[in-house]
Amino acid sequence: MMAGSALAAVYLTVEEAQQLIFPSETLTSTPIILSAAQRDAIQKSSGVPIMPKIQRVWQSEQGGFLVIDDVIGKHELITYAVGINPDGSLRQVEIMEYREAYGYEIRKKKWLKQFVGKTSAASFQLNRDIKNISGATLSCRHVTEGVKRVMALYEIVLKK
Repeated sequence: MMAGSALAAVYLTVEEAQQLIFPSETLTSTPIILSAAQRDAIQKSSGVPIMPKIQRVWQSEQGGFLVIDDVIGKHELITYAVGINPDGSLRQVEIMEYREAYGYEIRKKKWLKQFVGKTSAASFQLNRDIKNISGATLSCRHVTEGVKRVMALYEIVLKK
């Protein structure tokens, strides 16, 4: 048995993430199937490896979006939710599931708050506009890159 698997923790379900990020709104599931051209454009824009073809997306009543995504921490997946305001700014980022033995500090509000208000124009560079957490460098880097990729998804596919 792998040590990381034994330490897996679920912090939020999809429904809990929806209520936390969009507390007074109804969200409608609108999964997105990305074309090859869209996937290429997202990778080119974000500089981050391609995401799955099917994206888990919900739209809020007011025109915002909730995207649930996964990135690799050091060895295991990290599942996180990104809330995007109707104006394209980041509303909130929340860690939903963390499966690594180390680096769980990325769940702290102080670290996650760094993303709030940023748009797809932000650089999303670790140690530049997003501070690193010692001992959680790979988790910090990969979640930051994942959020950058989600913001490229917003610009290229979700934005009307």
